[in-house]
Amino acid sequence: MALNVPKNAVIYQIYPRSFRDTDGDGLGDIRGIINSLDYLKELGITHIWLSPVYKSPDDDNGYDIADYKSIQPAFGTMEDFDELVAKARERGIGIVMDLVINHTSDEHEWFRRAPAGEEKYRNYYIIKKGKNGKLPNNWGNFFAECPWAKFGDSEDEYYLHLFSKKQPDLNWHNPDVMEEVKSIMRFWLDRGVVGFRCDVITIIYKSSLENGKKQLVLTGQEHFLSQEGCHRILQELRSEVLEPYGAFAVGETVFVDVDEAHKLCDAARGELDMIFYFEHMECDQVFVKWFKTRLSLKKLMKTLSKWQSELEWNACYFENHDQPRFISRFSDLGSHRADASRMMAGLLMTMRGTPFVYEGQEIGMTNGDFKDLSEVEDIESHNIFKMAKGLGIPRPIRWKMIQRTSRDNARTPMQWSSGEGAGFTSGKPWLKINGNCKTVNVEDELKAEDGVLAFWKKMIALRKSDETLILGDFKPLYEGGSVYAFEREYNGRKLTTVCNMSSKTVKLPKAIRGRGEQIVSSSKTDGGERLLPFEFRLYACEGEK
Repeated sequence: MALNVPKNAVIYQIYPRSFRDTDGDGLGDIRGIINSLDYLKELGITHIWLSPVYKSPDDDNGYDIADYKSIQPAFGTMEDFDELVAKARERGIGIVMDLVINHTSDEHEWFRRAPAGEEKYRNYYIIKKGKNGKLPNNWGNFFAECPWAKFGDSEDEYYLHLFSKKQPDLNWHNPDVMEEVKSIMRFWLDRGVVGFRCDVITIIYKSSLENGKKQLVLTGQEHFLSQEGCHRILQELRSEVLEPYGAFAVGETVFVDVDEAHKLCDAARGELDMIFYFEHMECDQVFVKWFKTRLSLKKLMKTLSKWQSELEWNACYFENHDQPRFISRFSDLGSHRADASRMMAGLLMTMRGTPFVYEGQEIGMTNGDFKDLSEVEDIESHNIFKMAKGLGIPRPIRWKMIQRTSRDNARTPMQWSSGEGAGFTSGKPWLKINGNCKTVNVEDELKAEDGVLAFWKKMIALRKSDETLILGDFKPLYEGGSVYAFEREYNGRKLTTVCNMSSKTVKLPKAIRGRGEQIVSSSKTDGGERLLPFEFRLYACEGEK
């Protein structure tokens, strides 16, 4: 089964509430995306992945869906959405929807009707009686909450929620749920979307509700993580919905290893086109993401090489709405923000697979500059802060955990200009705008011929046009100190990527010298045997162009 996403695609993720506001309410909207399509076309992207725009009470910023077939009023109307699809298509840009099918909102009609005695909808969710006055089982929860909440007015019945209490998990043992999801997918495909990003897709099927083996994180995961039932669901959705439309799907796959990744996205299995794995995002953590340490460059390099070498096709990314800004992970970033952003552009666009760019990454946006928990909106961050307090962790350490790791770091509004509201809104922004918008913004970058944005455009154009970067095999060459190098080869043509991932000037490793004399692209080089801080180079073998 062939890959449905074009291999020369470059996908841009938009977090709608933070992208561009046109009505002054402080929330981004669909009209803001429409008004930015020319900017995105010039950037060179081929697809837009929209984080949820469905009707939602916004307990988890739209990942708690109350109606899968309507648009959140704060974002606009269905007519606005249809206009976005049409105008994006005119510019050669496809729209990818976020498909959230592990859970709904507790304000979804299905869940509201369940406690009223409608057995059909009760069976849409996972409801179980407690045991001897205790909870149904000992499972954990992704948001550091108890995963069981009282169901309706019942004294001894609970519903499962692996995320917020307002996000009850769907019961995928019920064939009616499958039919509902197929209907939802066809609804959007009929409106012209070209694919889906599937939220936490590897936990949707619970094979058992028995107690789990006690663990520090997510007790019970052996009963809901990457179960065989999940593969059957994905195969059915692929064969009955995605394939008839020629649509593609990329899965968010928590705790996935290489063996499981092959099951999920090897073409012959007919499940997903590619997956978002997380191992490379965990190279600066101790056990769980909330306990950060210095970014291990050695671990990062080896992890990237492992996944690049193992999979038929990768979803390549360094930032999204759930992760801190990647350049802020470099402990020695200092004054090299722009250099690091250019280096990351070069790295991302020369890796094997489909590159995903997150809004603001193309201008080198950094983590938020939050001063207090009151400035943070993310429900997960507040829950973790509370849990850490219960564990006796001192407040300064708890706050440092949130500052470095909160999902809101990537959700601060897009920095369009240095003016009031950063060109994002004329009203009060829903989340604090980073103060560095005065110097880090699209308006200034558009004027800079050698700026960060210009280099991202250059690398995106190269990635889309060069067959070796699109189709070439991957071979790691060097993973030492702060230098990472690899080779791409296609039809005898070889390209070598070299990245210095530190603020120090270092020597070009001997293993790399002589591999290519022609520099195809570089971020800041004199072409000599020194690699400048956060420098990227792309070499071609002698005689190659």
